[in-house]
Amino acid sequence: MRNAKGSLIRPFPLPESASHPVVTPLSPSVVYASETPDALDDQYEGRVHGYTYSREGHPNADVVAARLDAMEGAQGGVVTGSGMGAVTTVVMGLLNQGDHMIGGNQLYGRSLRLMKEDLPRLGIATTLADPGDVSAMRAAIRPETKMILVELVSNPTLRVADIEGIATLAREHDLLCVVDNTFTTPRAFRPFDFGADIVIHSTTKYLNGHSDVVGGAVVAATEELAERLDWWANCLGVTGSPFDSYLLLRGLRTLHARITAHERNARAIVSVLEDHPSVDRVHYPGLVSHAGHDVARVVDREPDPATKPPGEWSGHVDVAIEFSVASAVEAGYGVEIDLQMSADGEAMVFHDYHLDRLTGGEGPVAQVTAADLGQLELTGGGEGVPTLA
Repeated sequence: MRNAKGSLIRPFPLPESASHPVVTPLSPSVVYASETPDALDDQYEGRVHGYTYSREGHPNADVVAARLDAMEGAQGGVVTGSGMGAVTTVVMGLLNQGDHMIGGNQLYGRSLRLMKEDLPRLGIATTLADPGDVSAMRAAIRPETKMILVELVSNPTLRVADIEGIATLAREHDLLCVVDNTFTTPRAFRPFDFGADIVIHSTTKYLNGHSDVVGGAVVAATEELAERLDWWANCLGVTGSPFDSYLLLRGLRTLHARITAHERNARAIVSVLEDHPSVDRVHYPGLVSHAGHDVARVVDREPDPATKPPGEWSGHVDVAIEFSVASAVEAGYGVEIDLQMSADGEAMVFHDYHLDRLTGGEGPVAQVTAADLGQLELTGGGEGVPTLA
């Protein structure tokens, strides 16, 4: 007699339907069943495509990866569980003991620490150089150099890399050119159009845009590189989850509208901050006073001069602002900021000590909260004029 109770708890297949969902369904299953052992062998040996174990691949990640491929103009890639998972996949998957890599000296703090502390411990030498100065990058090249890693717009200091010059340098020396495009996004800039080999994203930031996903992605210019990166992400166990991929796809649908609003809001906010007596400095590539302004004018254009006159300013690399209030916290009391900004979809204010830690410094962490600054208001539609009182 069959076990009626056991039969009731067995999973049932999805109902057959003559129609299909218009939104990608969430597929949280960890394992996938094959009809026969031979069918499973066909999957493992590459004769047919299918899923077996979600760490190795699942529908939600594949849909996101395909969308990012199309947006960046890539030939394949992998979704990871964080931006640092994406960075680690690239350096651990493509470099060997005895190799040397060059990184921008204004990378995200955790990327800097990976280069300064962890990679040397594993036998991979590193050098940091100014990404806005191609001659400095050239001077750092050694016979054993294999890779250059830069952020097009650095997090959080907003330095701008000379990506065209760096990509040309990389080709001259047969180096991999890796670009972190997190702060610019493919909506504003596509590094592959300028010669990059690999593009990295922390999807936590603008690509998702709702402050409810921690994720990353790596996409490559060739299928061979994409396959190597996918293998290493699986080996390291840093692939993205179905639920995070599902939420990220939702964020990608609104990316164009959100970045357009970010650009408009950033320009409006800077116009207030630049001349305000309580503000010490404003880091914004669109300002002539910004250290990366000249480089930003070069990269902030379409790769085809026929599309837009060379050097014409569009503000596409100006989606974020970093500024400091005079005398730090003391002058910060009573400050009111009325805005909707930041890569994570929320307005954030940091004390300089915390900023120092984000950029690889050694100071103690001290985040300035909304209470420290009096009141922090977010506008709902992004149309209000920012005020700093």
